[in-house]
Amino acid sequence: MIVALVLAPLAALYWSQGIESAPALRQAGIERLCVPPDQAEAWRKVGFSVTPMTAAELSSREKLPTPGIVARPALASATQSPWIVANGWRFLRRRPGRYSYELPTGKAALGAAEASVYGADAVLKIDPADLAALGRMLVFLAELPRDDLPAIADFAVVDDGSALMGEVMNLLVRRNLLFRAVDAPSPQFRINVKLGTREYPKEEAANPSAFALKVRRQLGDENRSLRVYGSEVAVCRLTGDPAHVRLHLLNYGGREIEGLRIRL
Repeated sequence: MIVALVLAPLAALYWSQGIESAPALRQAGIERLCVPPDQAEAWRKVGFSVTPMTAAELSSREKLPTPGIVARPALASATQSPWIVANGWRFLRRRPGRYSYELPTGKAALGAAEASVYGADAVLKIDPADLAALGRMLVFLAELPRDDLPAIADFAVVDDGSALMGEVMNLLVRRNLLFRAVDAPSPQFRINVKLGTREYPKEEAANPSAFALKVRRQLGDENRSLRVYGSEVAVCRLTGDPAHVRLHLLNYGGREIEGLRIRL
């Protein structure tokens, strides 16, 4: 059986089982539920905060790939960087958006954290075995101060909506290069990445990893607001204003990271 969680802005579990499962939900720290409309009143009577959600509403959301590390045996080598699946670029591209995940065992907490970090309205379908882990993550996220600070960006990306630009944005996020997606070049930024120009030909973007490295060199590491050392699986989200800065770190590797250093 699969359950689902909606984050908008705090998590609420989509749950189609009967109210006899209420003790398990409370033990996991779940207090808010999204349920089929015909079950809403029953759940309210046992003390849960409820939002009705139809199957059609659930399926209308854009489905996201499972976040984490993808094993690529045919390409493995001793020196190759891990292949990270991260959805940050999708959230940056379409704000606001409505999303859903369908997550295998062990991925519920990471999915909830990823959506929360980017303030995404996302629904998570999870393995019930992850209910306790998800509950712990929800408690942690609920304790964080509200983050309504603007995202910090070092350059702009002119998003033409193409799949090619999407993959470029994906690699930029995974390399912790902070950008703002814009519809047209912005005078606010020294660098505006626009595909199809003489400086950024589409042919170069066919290798997104090399393209991201080119942008990084143009920007200059000394001009970056954020630099990460000691890990290739930590993806950061940096927000702030002149008085406050908040840094979120997402570990996509699923293991404890040792020797991680951050320079702001």
